[in-house]
Amino acid sequence: MIPKSFIHDLLNRLDIVDVIERYVPLKKAGANYVACCPFHNEKSPSFTVSQSKQFYHCFGCGAHGTAIGFVMEHGGLGFVDAVEELARSAGVTVPREAPMPEAQQHKVATDLYEVMQSATRYYRDQLKQSTPAIDYLKRRGLSGEIALRFGIGYAPEGWQNLGSVFANYQDSSLLETGLVIENEDGKRYDRFRDRIMFPIVNARGRVIGFGGRVLDSGDPKYLNSPETALFEKGRELYGLFQALKAIRAKRQVLVVEGYMDVVALAQNGIEYAVATLGTATTPYHVQKMLRLTDKVMFCFDGDAAGQRAAWRAMENALPQLVDGKNIGFLFLPSQHDPDSFVREQGTAAFEQLLQEALPLSSYMLRELSTQVDLHTQEGRTALLQRAKPLLTVISAPTTALLLRKEVASLAGITQTELEALYAIKPIGAAPRRAPQKAARPVVSNLRVLLRCLLFQPDLARELPENWMPVGAEAAAITALTEWSRMQEGAVSSAAMIQNFQGTAYESLLAAEQAEIIQWGETFNVVAEFQDVLTRLRDEQRKQQLQGLHVKMHGTGMKGLNAQERLLYLQLLQRSELK
Repeated sequence: MIPKSFIHDLLNRLDIVDVIERYVPLKKAGANYVACCPFHNEKSPSFTVSQSKQFYHCFGCGAHGTAIGFVMEHGGLGFVDAVEELARSAGVTVPREAPMPEAQQHKVATDLYEVMQSATRYYRDQLKQSTPAIDYLKRRGLSGEIALRFGIGYAPEGWQNLGSVFANYQDSSLLETGLVIENEDGKRYDRFRDRIMFPIVNARGRVIGFGGRVLDSGDPKYLNSPETALFEKGRELYGLFQALKAIRAKRQVLVVEGYMDVVALAQNGIEYAVATLGTATTPYHVQKMLRLTDKVMFCFDGDAAGQRAAWRAMENALPQLVDGKNIGFLFLPSQHDPDSFVREQGTAAFEQLLQEALPLSSYMLRELSTQVDLHTQEGRTALLQRAKPLLTVISAPTTALLLRKEVASLAGITQTELEALYAIKPIGAAPRRAPQKAARPVVSNLRVLLRCLLFQPDLARELPENWMPVGAEAAAITALTEWSRMQEGAVSSAAMIQNFQGTAYESLLAAEQAEIIQWGETFNVVAEFQDVLTRLRDEQRKQQLQGLHVKMHGTGMKGLNAQERLLYLQLLQRSELK
């Protein structure tokens, strides 16, 4: 656990402008800084950074957050990794609180990373000494430079070779990292033997697992590390750390099926490829890649297994779709995989195939329509049944609309009939109404108060204890106020925003961040805060008077108890003073 106080201190130490400029060039624009958003395609800058408030907001795609949030989104890092990255740049050490239970204290994650790094060095050293392994890599067309870049090694034959690396072969860390296997009799042996070793690294470049490939023939062809405290297959992509720079430059990522495909493509200049780790593409994989770039291309073999993998990838991609971002599918000739194709046909030919890849929508419609006979009623019924679980999970409005229209057309029905059949909310233009003069938007007093608190969080401590009305804004203000009163010393806007990231209030606070950026630095927040408090008190008094008047109807003051009479007289007196 990272203490929250450290998070606040770290945000106070950092300048968000300096942090973002490491990744995106910013340009001064009045009190703020602007750039073209790194999270979506745009020609004119809508990505705005407030140096005084230490947060960013994109008026195009809605991306928002603090320096921590930016590093998480831009680098595809988890919260802890992003904090550690920023702490390192600020020259401070991340403290930990609430130590683990005694049974777990003997081996912390840092120790496991060191174990994996030691194994990596061993496998790399063994590769240098193995002529068969070196010859194998040469036959596959790999150079020493590319092997070094990906940290490729070799696990020699033998059952307990790692005993020469680790003084205590019985150490629990070897089991926890999956480097050794323990049988029912308690005997241990190395998991990887006589295999080319591909280290799997996380976004920070730390080895978290291995993929081992047999030199020639044997089963399994690939053997992966098991799930461990460091390694979760469904959340990691092989080669992502090495490919990040190229993905940014090319604004696309290519997803292939094997480690050797990634390495061979990189050897031939296609450096933006990654691979899943012995598992199908997961929703988290898709989400992770769409955060990094606007274009995700899947490349599969043309055989039946490749077709099944592609369909599964599409199913998991549909809920993650974002309008304006592209997902495509490339199927290679049946006798080829990416490795063999690029070595035989060359880089230009492979990238030409990528240009001709099927967009996700075309691929889905092609597969749906070829599985049924659209000339028959039964075939069109089957089409609608097959399409339903696909169409109903798409949240990207434009994509959902167009695909609904296409499927409805193939089935010979209207979009409205399809939506009624699926019992889903209609998408499309609202009914036409007579043109009306645009009304100036009215901002509620609670919204103004919320902006004041985000603009200057310390004002939350000046709110009355018992004034709060009800509503979404009121609940957010209550949460912000309670949190602020628990903090020691001054509270920054960035600290407040970071604290409520991932909560029910995030979207509301994000909308108000955009308004704050447009207020500028000349806004007199203290005066506005006092004014809105006065207006809210007046509203509260009016509501209380109305409630008492209803109670007095027909009976006068007799309808009130002693406490209500006193309140009524006080409210009347305040109204007369105003």
